[in-house]
Amino acid sequence: MLWIWIKALHIIFVISWFAGLFYLPRIFVNLAQETEVVATERLLGMARRLYRFMTIIAIPALVFGLWLFFVYGIGKGPGNGWMHGKLVLVVLLIGYHHACGSLLKKFERGVNKRSHVWYRWFNEVPVLLLTAIVILVVVKPF
Repeated sequence: MLWIWIKALHIIFVISWFAGLFYLPRIFVNLAQETEVVATERLLGMARRLYRFMTIIAIPALVFGLWLFFVYGIGKGPGNGWMHGKLVLVVLLIGYHHACGSLLKKFERGVNKRSHVWYRWFNEVPVLLLTAIVILVVVKPF
């Protein structure tokens, strides 16, 4: 019965992590457009705190997911090809998270070269990843 609690916690932390992954690039859109120093500093402060929070939240999301996989065997064995696809997408999601950190550092150094339009497109990546992950987990197409 413990596995249900682990699964619930995994879902809660994943949702929280995605909330940050959806919002941080929106802050980047505003940073890319902002010209006032005071507003830029406020947005950078928001982005720093959010990135720190996202990173802290991502850790238990990943730990609980790995717990379900390795301890309870969810997604292991024949007929669980969907889990391989999900794991690939989770690795891409971790890369996206780190890319957000790299972009934040560029904003902090004042060397951002990308437009607000680019960040609007960048903001769609976690939506696509979430959609694909949910479909794999729920539908289990392979």
